[in-house]
Amino acid sequence: MAAQIKPRIHQALHRGLVVPACPLALNARRELDERRQRALFRYYLAAGAGGLAVGVHTTQFAIREPKIGLFRPVLELAAAEMARADADGNSLARIAGVCGVTKQAVAEAALVRDRGYHAGLLSLAAFRTANENDLIAHCRAVAEIIPLVGFYLQPAAGGRVLPYSFWRRFAEIENVVAIKIAPFNRYQSCDVIRAIAETGRGDIALYTGNDDNIMMDLLTPFRFPVGGKTVERRIVGGLLGHWAVWTRKAVELHAECRRVANAGEPVPVELLRRSVEVTDANAAFFDAAHNYAGCIPGLHEVLRRQGLLEGLWCLDPNESLSPGQREEIDRVYRAYPHLNDDEFVAQHRDEWLGG
Repeated sequence: MAAQIKPRIHQALHRGLVVPACPLALNARRELDERRQRALFRYYLAAGAGGLAVGVHTTQFAIREPKIGLFRPVLELAAAEMARADADGNSLARIAGVCGVTKQAVAEAALVRDRGYHAGLLSLAAFRTANENDLIAHCRAVAEIIPLVGFYLQPAAGGRVLPYSFWRRFAEIENVVAIKIAPFNRYQSCDVIRAIAETGRGDIALYTGNDDNIMMDLLTPFRFPVGGKTVERRIVGGLLGHWAVWTRKAVELHAECRRVANAGEPVPVELLRRSVEVTDANAAFFDAAHNYAGCIPGLHEVLRRQGLLEGLWCLDPNESLSPGQREEIDRVYRAYPHLNDDEFVAQHRDEWLGG
C-alpha cells in the first residue's frame, strides 16, 4: 500500500512553504564535508524554511553514482537535522529527489520513504524520448511507493517539454500532493496550472521552481474557465535552488507575497520592483548568461562568502564559475544589499558549524 502524506504536512504545503533545494557541501578532496553539510541544513531551518529538498539538482544528481555513494548519507544527515528541529515530525516538509528509470526510481522512493521523507520530487530526465503513456505509467509506479511532487524541469537543466495533456493525466494520479513548476517558460507554466484547475484537484499544492520569476509566480492569480465557472489557483510556495542562498530574506519576501495574495490586495509597486531585483540576482547566481552552466557553483560562491562553505567544489571537477560570473555576483551584492542575509548568517554561523 502506498505511503500517504501526513495531514499536517499536506496542510502546510497548501499554506505555502519556503523549501530550499539544498546544495552539497564538499571539501577540497571532493568528499562530503559533514560538518558544513549539517551547517547548511541548520541555516535553512533557522532562517524559517518550512522544509528541505535533498537529492535534487542543486544537491548534484551524481551523488547517486555507486563510486560516489553520497545519496543515502546526505539523506540521513538532512533527516537527522530536520528531526532535531522538528520533534513531533509534523511541521517540516521532508522532500527528496527521485530519479532514474522505473526500477531505480522505485528503489529510491522506497529508500527515501524509509528514511522518513514525506514526498518524492519526481524527475523525468531519464525519459527524454519516452511517450506520454510510458511517462504516466512510470509516475504511477513511483506513486505506489511514496506521495509525489511533480516536477517540470527546464530542458537546460536536463528536463524535457511536458505538454498540457501530460499534466492533465498526471493530476489524475491519486497520490500526487504537489507540483514544482520550473520550465522557466510562462506558456508551459500555464499549461500545468490550467491542467490542475480543469481536473478540480484542489488538494494538489502548486510550487514555483521558476527561479527567473519567483515573486510574480507567488503574486499572480491564475484564472481559467472550467465548466461554466472561473477557477482560480495560486502558486503558494517555492522549492528553489535560489532559496538556498539569502534564505532568511527569501522567507520574509515569501511571507509578504502570501499576505498580499491572501488579502486579495492590489500588488504594491514596491513588490514589482523587488521582483525584478530578485530575478537580476538570480541571473548572476544561476549564470543565465551561459545557459546556467555555473548555476551550482554560483550558489556555492555566495555560501562561501558567508563562511558556510569552504570552497566551490562540485563532484564534477569541470563544473565551476563561468567567465565573469564572480563579477556579476559582486554586482548584485552591491546593487541589492537589502536582499542578502549576511548579517543573520554571521550571527549564527559558529553555532551551526558547531557540534
